[in-house]
Amino acid sequence: MVQSPQDLLVLQGLRLKGFIQAASLAEFVDLPVDAVDGVLQQSLAAGWTQFRDGSRSGWSLTAEGRKENDRMLADELDSSQRRSDLEARYRDFLDLNRRMLDVCTRWQVKDVENQVLNDHEDEAYDSDIIGRLGEIDSEVQPICAELGRWFHRFSGYGPRFATALENLRAGDRDWFTKPTIDSYHTVWFELHEDLLVTLGIDRASERV
Repeated sequence: MVQSPQDLLVLQGLRLKGFIQAASLAEFVDLPVDAVDGVLQQSLAAGWTQFRDGSRSGWSLTAEGRKENDRMLADELDSSQRRSDLEARYRDFLDLNRRMLDVCTRWQVKDVENQVLNDHEDEAYDSDIIGRLGEIDSEVQPICAELGRWFHRFSGYGPRFATALENLRAGDRDWFTKPTIDSYHTVWFELHEDLLVTLGIDRASERV
């Protein structure tokens, strides 16, 4: 199993989250806060990260930081000799992604043709959509498990999906698509982005 270095984890965490406070980033990448602070300060000096202070303070990557992150990911993937394996799992994920997009749309819009929003008053309808999400989860979990056996930094996706689905099934609808929490869609988007940047694929040119 590949154990990514701390600087890669921190830069990749910033890549996936976009803008985040150091303490939250440490929790996300599962590193001590002081270790993350150290990497952030070193990266700031190198021009890879930037800090914004104010009513909403936090860290983000610079353009140079994204380039450095790309370089780190490419080096790690090349040394792992897992590129073909990762590409195969990415293709499996992409097949599921089409179904995931449809399920998310139907969760938000009950009648797609007439653009009737889902008011979540129809419990049978919502239950059916959650059931479809459960089917997708049963197929993405083995992908996550295999990715996690190859690269430790992928090992958290499966449990995060499970937690979101459990909360959703318990009746909290926010755990389907709400962007400000670790909802199923949030985790899905981050896994998708993680696969793309690890393999060096531009999302805009991705095969749909």
